[in-house]
Amino acid sequence: MTFTELKLIKPLLTALDKKGYKEPSPIQQQSIPHILLGKDIFGCAQTGTGKTAAFALPILQLMDANRKPNQRREIKALILAPTRELATQISENFKEYGENLGFKHAVIFGGVSQFHQVVSIKTGIDVLIATPGRLLDLMQQGIIKLGSVEYFVLDEADRMLDMGFINDMKKVIAKLPVKRQTLFFSATAAPNIMKLANTILKNPVSVAVNPVSSTATLVKQTVYFVQKTKKPALLKHILKENNINHVLVFTRTKHGADKVAKALNGFNIKAEAIHGNKSQNNRERALKGFKDRTINVLVATDIASRGIDVDKLTHVINYEIPEQAEAYVHRIGRTGRAGESGEAISLCSHEELPYFKGIQKLIKKDIDVIKKHPYS
Repeated sequence: MTFTELKLIKPLLTALDKKGYKEPSPIQQQSIPHILLGKDIFGCAQTGTGKTAAFALPILQLMDANRKPNQRREIKALILAPTRELATQISENFKEYGENLGFKHAVIFGGVSQFHQVVSIKTGIDVLIATPGRLLDLMQQGIIKLGSVEYFVLDEADRMLDMGFINDMKKVIAKLPVKRQTLFFSATAAPNIMKLANTILKNPVSVAVNPVSSTATLVKQTVYFVQKTKKPALLKHILKENNINHVLVFTRTKHGADKVAKALNGFNIKAEAIHGNKSQNNRERALKGFKDRTINVLVATDIASRGIDVDKLTHVINYEIPEQAEAYVHRIGRTGRAGESGEAISLCSHEELPYFKGIQKLIKKDIDVIKKHPYS
């Protein structure tokens, strides 16, 4: 199937062609026709499945079709995202896909001064991408009004609930017009997610790709068993031995991320940590450095990693095994994207064995054990 067959308009097809996108992903094939027909959507899809384009492209097309001449700019589309990184990523996508349509958008999130965000809103925007806290804050100040919203997207709803945003979300939803189109995306269909979805969706069409237990088929998965204290040395060995110079490394805690980055820099390997305690500027600088490869290793916690979207990432390393098996699936989904191959390497200490067994049970697959290494 092609994007033309999805009946997308020429300005969008031109933008997609420029990005080098040839074929729509399964979530795009399933979602776009229903969204163009004005249906509400419940989408079960993980990061890396192309879901941003699945909602951004049809929203831009519908807004273009309903545009009135000399119309005052009002917020027609609201996209709610759990983290600054994801909000920024969605904002970049809207900019790229909509470059031939002339719509204006703004992205707002906490942790930075609201000044420039407020200026862009006051000049008039069509699309707003926001994290819940800052959005509520600006609504309470009377700077943002949601009375003209026609399209509402709740992205990564599961992560919103994990991060305790449920009350903020409800306050935002209460201010939206009853007559609107709602697109709801989550990586899981857990009971609390379904309960929330049922309160805000009207006769939704359900679309699903890659249930959370499935790991990217093109990702080679291996594990090294190692004592906890030997992990820094083993990590250095793996990076040097395999000549890996661009890798996303995961830890369970913010403190752990800082420690790993410090250790790697001590080995003369350029590394930066990215997590919730870092300032927005630090996080953006680290992410930019990683994308343009001036930084070799980005060390991230699970929450901070949402929204990190790096093209052609060949390796992911689980320096610490996640307690939740689903988090492993999210982590390794950062590589092996868009038909590229990738490799996920895990370092597992004796204390982490129960977590590792949980992962194998979830993915229903044996992970290759690397037995020969200096720290076994």
